[in-house]
Amino acid sequence: MGQKANPRRVEDNQAMAKCRMLRTSPQKLNLVTQSIRGMKVEKALAELEFSRKRIANDVKKVLESAIANAENNHDLDIDSLVVDQAFVGKNLVMKRWRPRARGRAGKIFKPFAEVTIIVKEVEETV
Repeated sequence: MGQKANPRRVEDNQAMAKCRMLRTSPQKLNLVTQSIRGMKVEKALAELEFSRKRIANDVKKVLESAIANAENNHDLDIDSLVVDQAFVGKNLVMKRWRPRARGRAGKIFKPFAEVTIIVKEVEETV
């Protein structure tokens, strides 16, 4: 009599991975995810490996997790995976302040973001 199984949030030929609480702004994170959308996963991993952005290492970990989910949980062929979707969302913002002249305070916002990567298995057309 257990609980009903949750329906899959993605299609049968897709796998997903998500990372929350990344310590960067969503705008900066979106620059990295833009560069891998639509790519084959091997090429996307290489792109992230040699990217000069600090957050690219964390995005690479999420992509590797999505690939592992596809292989282990959904029995998809990792050689035919493509980054179907890679999108960014806002998360919390830590608010700090810094003392300024004449008794005033300067606001400092420390934003967090989250990234979701969906990989899809596509048939090779030769």
